[in-house]
Amino acid sequence: MADLLNIGLSGLAANKTSLAVTGHNITNVNTPGYSRQDAVQATRVPQFSGVGYIGSGTTLVDIRRTYSEFLSTQVRSSTALSADVEAYKAQIEQLDSLLAGTTTGITPSLQSFFSALQTAAEDPANIPARQLVLSEAEGLAKRFNVVYDRVSEQNEFINKQMTAVTEQVNRLATSIASYNDAISIAAANGKQPNDLLDARDEAVRQLSTYVGVTVVAQDDNAINVFVGSGQPLVVGSAASRLEAVAGSDDPTRFEIEFVSGGSRQGVTSLLTGGELGGLIRYRSETLDPTLNSIGRLALGVSDQVNSQLGQGLDLKGQVGAALFGDYNDPATAQLRVRAFSTNTSNVQPALNITDTSILTTSDYRLEFDGTQYSARRLSDGATLTVNPNPPATYPAALSFTDSSGRDQGFQIALDSAPAADDRYLLQPTRRGATAITAVLDQPDQLAFAAPVRSDANVQNRGTATIGQPALQSTGSNINPTTLQAALPVTLTYDAVAADFTVPAGATLTRINPNDGTPATPATFQSGQQNTYELELSDGSRVRMSLSGRPENGDTFNLSFNQNGVSDNRNALALADLQSKATVGVDPTITGISTGSSFVDSYGDTVERVGTLTAQARQDSLATTSILKQATDNRDSLSAVNLDEEAANLIKFEQYYNASAQVIQVARSLFDTLIGAFR
Repeated sequence: MADLLNIGLSGLAANKTSLAVTGHNITNVNTPGYSRQDAVQATRVPQFSGVGYIGSGTTLVDIRRTYSEFLSTQVRSSTALSADVEAYKAQIEQLDSLLAGTTTGITPSLQSFFSALQTAAEDPANIPARQLVLSEAEGLAKRFNVVYDRVSEQNEFINKQMTAVTEQVNRLATSIASYNDAISIAAANGKQPNDLLDARDEAVRQLSTYVGVTVVAQDDNAINVFVGSGQPLVVGSAASRLEAVAGSDDPTRFEIEFVSGGSRQGVTSLLTGGELGGLIRYRSETLDPTLNSIGRLALGVSDQVNSQLGQGLDLKGQVGAALFGDYNDPATAQLRVRAFSTNTSNVQPALNITDTSILTTSDYRLEFDGTQYSARRLSDGATLTVNPNPPATYPAALSFTDSSGRDQGFQIALDSAPAADDRYLLQPTRRGATAITAVLDQPDQLAFAAPVRSDANVQNRGTATIGQPALQSTGSNINPTTLQAALPVTLTYDAVAADFTVPAGATLTRINPNDGTPATPATFQSGQQNTYELELSDGSRVRMSLSGRPENGDTFNLSFNQNGVSDNRNALALADLQSKATVGVDPTITGISTGSSFVDSYGDTVERVGTLTAQARQDSLATTSILKQATDNRDSLSAVNLDEEAANLIKFEQYYNASAQVIQVARSLFDTLIGAFR
């Protein structure tokens, strides 16, 4: 009877525990990360009797967690990937809407500006038309400023978000370390603390939404968590931390440092995955290049328009005034160079743009080892040649060329040598869009007239005609005084030489119109259009066309366009800048047109951002699907199924009742046996 009673009691206890485990599963059906638990039973050691071994009941050997490390790792990695893509997508969609918007983008303002130039060119003496050009120029400059401000605000948001994310990472790292300690203590008896393990796994999963992690299990049931390229965020019960700090090279862009004890390590470029990885990836792959691209465009517009205005005359016969501000203003030039916080000297170089047409959209790094300079283009890591290196004396100007011999379009001005190991971040185009301003407020100072004009002598006997001359730019504004002194020049046709002659001090050369090289034959070709370049005594060069059939002694005059109020040739040249390839030109490539126009350059930026946005949306769909599949796979094994648990309740309740019935039978038998002796 005693054996039967103990068997019944063991079943009663086992099924009572099974009912408790089932109830625990049901109450935690909505607990994040909870893994379904099962009570594992085994038979007790049987007792030997004369006829064989007789069972002695059941016992519970374990409360087992239904769990797969492989499936949990899949969920963790999928979570990190999905969070990365979602953070990236959220930012780039805002940028795409800004750049491509019909009211927020730069293209409408560019088109309005050049449309106003076209209108003014039709009547160059019309003051209201000139005033419209000034108004549209101001609108274009402000549009650049606003776009820069909006994009820059994204950078500020990323800084704040990086700070918030690192705080969450540190909180979860501390929590995981605490779980490690509690689990190690609880598991000392050889059994697994299931609920603590679930809570720790959920904390690791939450951590992976902020940053990609690698988890390594230890023998004492603790886990070590690594980030980046193997930086130990959690080791046992000790947790390190991540901190968002102002960048050593650019304080406006926060960087991530790994802090362990008293040591610090910059890990920004090493972190991937999670929201933090997505923000860092967006900033380096999209935000910075976009700011640089827009800045380069603003510099190009400012330079090309001002340069062309400097090749013409205004309504008063004076050289044209600049429409946009000086992009090499000393204060602006210094802002393009950021000294590293670790520098030991106070030397502050200035970066001056020398040629906007060949600028790239990259940032650069300049280092000084105490003797020589070294420079690197950060977009592709290319090493640059610095010249002179080192300078013989200071002040000095350093120029940079890459391995193909391409000049980078800027120079660094140094008043003195930096200290050894000083480093500088060079950002030629970063601030271009915020620095552009419209400074001209007098419409009559717009130089719409060309400085040189031509005409044929009315006494000419031949049919030859001359086109209006175009003054070739030397990179600086014209000097009306010296140009006027070098004119007029008379071209006289010599039938014997079959060419035109010019006065002493001037040189006339027949050239190929495509590349400006001397043409063959060098003499005038009667009956067809000829292109000539005339070098004046002051060094100015003028191009013109001569065609038809001249007679001996026919003359053509080139003179200073003193009263060219109705001349619109320079205005047309300004309008032609809209389609002229003046951005991203590669001077090392000859025979092939390189570079793009203002509108095309901005269009390339919009297209690139649009393509990346579309890709981010596709990636979002893919990673969301992957994460759902990984989660479903894990839940199919570990999640609580209420239908199954309800069936278990009924089953264990019946087991419990049956075990109670065994006890009742044992009691009845015992009572019958006792009654036999009364």
